[in-house]
Amino acid sequence: MKKVGIIRCQQTEDICPGTTDFITVAQGKGSFASLGEECQIVGFVSCGGCPGKRAVARAQMLVSRGAEAIAMASCMGKGMPIGFPCPHFEQICRAIRAKIGDVPLLEYTH
Repeated sequence: MKKVGIIRCQQTEDICPGTTDFITVAQGKGSFASLGEECQIVGFVSCGGCPGKRAVARAQMLVSRGAEAIAMASCMGKGMPIGFPCPHFEQICRAIRAKIGDVPLLEYTH
């Protein structure tokens, strides 16, 4: 079973409890299908707020606590449910990849 950590947008915390993320992981759908095995969430954290600088340290923390893949919640890259994707998304993803090395980084959840 692949252990995954999810990083979400802090701006959406008040309006989205992450339910669809949890369902998608449990069903092995969305970006989690690419991992090719059952997944379990080991952490669900926010980016820390704009501009998302804390997302890098939080990704490292998730990996140090057992995450074998990191997923950026769909609110970050796709703007769900508020229709406004993170303007720093690409920069955040580049910085996370540089720190977590070979650990897969999924750019959406559902």
